[in-house]
Amino acid sequence: MEEMIKRINELAKKKREQGLTEDEQREQKELYKKYLKNFRSNMERQLDNTDVEFPDGSVVPFKQAAKKIEDK
Repeated sequence: MEEMIKRINELAKKKREQGLTEDEQREQKELYKKYLKNFRSNMERQLDNTDVEFPDGSVVPFKQAAKKIEDK
């Protein structure tokens, strides 16, 4: 993951300074896709392990709390 972020940053810097070739643009898009997929997966796992405490003292898993709030 660290190497992927390093490469994303290298390509972003090069894009700002001189532009990217078509191959580099494709590589950048693929790296962004992989990074975002990984980020979303990690975030979902973290939310799955998060509980929400309501003012009435009830504690429920995040996904249940989100539904409870939407229903209001």
